[in-house]
Amino acid sequence: MKSLLVAALLGGAFLAMDAHAAGDPEAGKGKIGACAACHGTDGKGTAPIYPNLAGQSAAYLESAMKAYREGQRSGGMAALMNPQAQGLSDEDIADIAAYYANLEP
Repeated sequence: MKSLLVAALLGGAFLAMDAHAAGDPEAGKGKIGACAACHGTDGKGTAPIYPNLAGQSAAYLESAMKAYREGQRSGGMAALMNPQAQGLSDEDIADIAAYYANLEP
C-alpha cells in the first residue's frame, strides 16, 4: 500500500514538471536571438565550450534558465548566462525551453 502511494505521488510530481514546462516552441523560435549566438538556431553549440540544447528536457532547460536569471548558478558559464537570462519572463523561458527541447539532437 505504501509503495502504491509513493508511486502515485512521484507520478503526480513528474506530471506537474511536464505541465510546468509547457511552453510554445513556435513562440520560442522568435525569442532565441541571443541564445543562438552560442547554442545555435539548431540547438547545437557554435563552439565546443557551449552545450548542445537540442533535445534536452524542457523542464531541465526551464529550471536552468530560471536559476541563471535568479543568480542561483555561479559556476561554468554563469558570468555569461546570468545577464542573458535577466530580461526573460517565465513565459519567455518556457517558450525557449520548448523550442530547444523539440529539436532533434
